[in-house]
Amino acid sequence: MRSRPLIVHIIHRLTVGGLENGLVNLINHMPSECYRHSIICMTESTEFAKRIKRDDVEIFELHKKEGQDLSIYPKMIRIFRKIKPDIVHSKNFGAIEAQLAALFAGVKFRVHSEHGRDFDDIDGTNIKRNLVRRLILLSAQKCIPLSKNLESWLVNTVKIPPKKVVQLYNGVDTNKFDISLSKPQLCGAPSSWQSRIIIGTVGRLQAVKDQKTLLLGFINLVTQKPALKKQLGLVIVGDGAERTKLEKIAAAENVESCVWFAGSRNDVKDVLNYLDIFVLPSLNEGISNTILEAMASGLPVIATRVGGNPELVEEGSTGLLVPPNNPKQMSNALEAYVSDRSLAKKHGRTGRERVETLFSLDKMVQSYLQIYDSLLMQ
Repeated sequence: MRSRPLIVHIIHRLTVGGLENGLVNLINHMPSECYRHSIICMTESTEFAKRIKRDDVEIFELHKKEGQDLSIYPKMIRIFRKIKPDIVHSKNFGAIEAQLAALFAGVKFRVHSEHGRDFDDIDGTNIKRNLVRRLILLSAQKCIPLSKNLESWLVNTVKIPPKKVVQLYNGVDTNKFDISLSKPQLCGAPSSWQSRIIIGTVGRLQAVKDQKTLLLGFINLVTQKPALKKQLGLVIVGDGAERTKLEKIAAAENVESCVWFAGSRNDVKDVLNYLDIFVLPSLNEGISNTILEAMASGLPVIATRVGGNPELVEEGSTGLLVPPNNPKQMSNALEAYVSDRSLAKKHGRTGRERVETLFSLDKMVQSYLQIYDSLLMQ
C-alpha cells in the first residue's frame, strides 16, 4: 500500500462548492492503483465528505481561527511528518499557508492551484495578497490555474514564472448528466409548473454569486410582459446569507407565485433535468462546475462575462453572455431564450457536444495525472 505515492490536498473547508466538488470528482475517478489521497481542511469538514467513494481517504481538520492563526503551522508540520506525503497540493489563497508548512516539513513536491478569486479581491489586484502569493509560491514546483483568465493573471499580475504554470480545466462526468427527453416532476416543485418554461440557477446564496441580478432580471421580464407570469418559473437552488434578502425582493415585487427558493439540495442532476434554461449570474468565476454540468445536461446557458465563463460558454453557439450586475441585460437574455425555444434547444445540444469534446472528467483526471507523474519522475 505504501508503494503508492500519497497526495495531500489542502483546502479551506470541505463543504458544498465548485472547488470541493472538483476535488471529490478527482479523488473518486483517479485510478486507485496510481495514488493515495488525504485531505487537510484548514477549518473543518462537513457531510459533503460522504461524497468521497473511496474508503482510504483520511481527512484532517485544523479548526483555523478567523484571521491570522499561527497555531496551524505546527499542526500541519506534525501531520506532514507523520503521514509523509509525496506531493502537497494546496488550493486557493485560503490554503496557501500549507506551502510553507510543507517546505519546513521536508515535503519534496509542492503544487498550488487557483480555482477562482475571492469576493474581497474579485479582480485579483490586491498588492499585499499578490506579494504573499509570489513569495510563498517561490518554492512550489507547479502552479495550476483552472482557466486561461487565471493563467494570465498569475503570470502577468502575480508574476509567477511561466515555466511553473500549467493551465488545465475542470471536467464533468458526462455519463452522470444527460439530455432528458421528458421533464421529471422534481420533488418539492410547485405542481402547477409542469408545463412552464423553467429558468434556474444552482449555487451558494452569497454576494459573489449575485443571484439578485438574476431575480431582478426575471422580475423585469414578467413585469414588462405580465402574461409570462403564468408561463415561466424561476428556481433558485442553494442556501446562504443572501437568501432572506432575495426572498424579501420576491415578496415585495409580488412574484412569489413564479419564484421557488429550493434551498440546498443533493439532487443536482434531477434539478438540471427539470430546467429549460440555466443561468449563472456571478460577479466572478474560475471554471464553473455548475456551468459544465448544465451544458452536459443539454441546457442553454446564460452567464456573466467574467473570469473563466467565456472559456466555457461560446456566445451565440452554446449560450449567451451578459455583463455582470446588469439586470436589464439579464432580462434581455432571458427573453431571447423564452421567445425562441428552438434556439434554446439548439444551444443546449451544442453545449453538450462541447463538454464531451473539451471538458470531460476523464480529460481532467489525465491532466492531473500528467502533472503529478511528471513531478515524481524528477
